[in-house]
Amino acid sequence: MKNKLSLLAAAVFIAALTFTSCGTSRKLQSGTATATRQTAANANSETVKMNFLRKVTDNEVYSPCITAKIKFTLNTGDKDVSVSGSLRMKKDDVIRIQLTPFGLMEAGRLEFTKDYVLIVDRINKRYVKEDYTKVDFLNRNGLDFYALQALFWNRLYMPGTQNVSDSALKKYKVTFNDAVKGTLIEYTRGNMDYAFTADEATGHITKTDVTYSSAAEGKTQLVCSYGAFRTLQTKQFPTDINMTVKSDRVKRGRPMSVSFVLNSLGTDSNWETRTEVSAKYRKVTAEEVMKMLSNADF
Repeated sequence: MKNKLSLLAAAVFIAALTFTSCGTSRKLQSGTATATRQTAANANSETVKMNFLRKVTDNEVYSPCITAKIKFTLNTGDKDVSVSGSLRMKKDDVIRIQLTPFGLMEAGRLEFTKDYVLIVDRINKRYVKEDYTKVDFLNRNGLDFYALQALFWNRLYMPGTQNVSDSALKKYKVTFNDAVKGTLIEYTRGNMDYAFTADEATGHITKTDVTYSSAAEGKTQLVCSYGAFRTLQTKQFPTDINMTVKSDRVKRGRPMSVSFVLNSLGTDSNWETRTEVSAKYRKVTAEEVMKMLSNADF
């Protein structure tokens, strides 16, 4: 039991670092948005592209809040840890994941707000709290709360923006494929490549692939897949979400995955949106956690 809880504590950090694992370095080249290649040969094909992109963005859930019970599973290649928990999200404000093994005690909490990332390991009484604005990489490549929100809300993302406007949609490259492969929506900024796969019939985003490449630091890739869409109010929301990260910065570059199976979808807004950490907890840095993960024998 102790080993399982220790691995679960590590899972709390891994799940959060899935989104920020390449964000601790501050020695990166400046990047600017690159012009997206136009695949349309004429005005008509451009209209087809824009209509499809609008279909994708129109799939967003109307409610300002989404809540769910979750089954959280961490896979490190040769070990699996599954635990129950909850997900609470308030649009443009906060994303909170609470892990509660056996439904009796909270083992860990991940809280992403507009201003900071909070990771609480209740088993070892430690926490990480990182300010987005102090991480040079995140600012330079447009990775912020809204990037994380796009992953969890199954949305398109445009670096440096809160919402994807009609003018921003024009910057995406769209490649229409067959029904099996889906339609590919791409955008590049600096060292970051974003690729969204969407179902041509429904406009549902079924996969998001974010890749960071650097000669100095290697490659970090996050792939998020979505399935089992269910009705939430008048829209469809994925209840099977799997996020896999592979980074040259983690020992042996072994991929790690975190999956969420959502149940009891709701739109409750009656909950506190900020967590206060007890003075008994020890604050650690993201760099310390990355060093721990790099040396871990997962």
